[in-house]
Amino acid sequence: MADLSHVWSGDFAMAPGGDLLLASGSEAGRQRVLRRLLTTPGEYIWQPEYGAGLPGQIGALTGDAALQAIVLTQMLQEDAVAQDPPPVVTVTRPSPGIVAIGIQYQDAQTGEAVLLGFSVAAEA
Repeated sequence: MADLSHVWSGDFAMAPGGDLLLASGSEAGRQRVLRRLLTTPGEYIWQPEYGAGLPGQIGALTGDAALQAIVLTQMLQEDAVAQDPPPVVTVTRPSPGIVAIGIQYQDAQTGEAVLLGFSVAAEA
């Protein structure tokens, strides 16, 4: 089943005919992973444990290894992410208060290799 296409912090996308755009396959999985990693636990009242809360981790005393572990643990909870091979997560700090996360994983449904990269700034 397709999801509504919605990239974190953006608006819903419109299809050429004016309907809401749908996301399926690897793109739907990519959107789900990003949503899980950036959602703070407690923001979804019906799933209080959902989310990694990465924006709240930046600027805290969370080391790179701990961030990698948080990302990996959360990713393995997504049905779209294959358990084997496990995802590969890299963490870099291009400047103070910014963390860049790179993720490579295999889509559990399509078998495609998926690359996902994003930066997170410390919450103000």
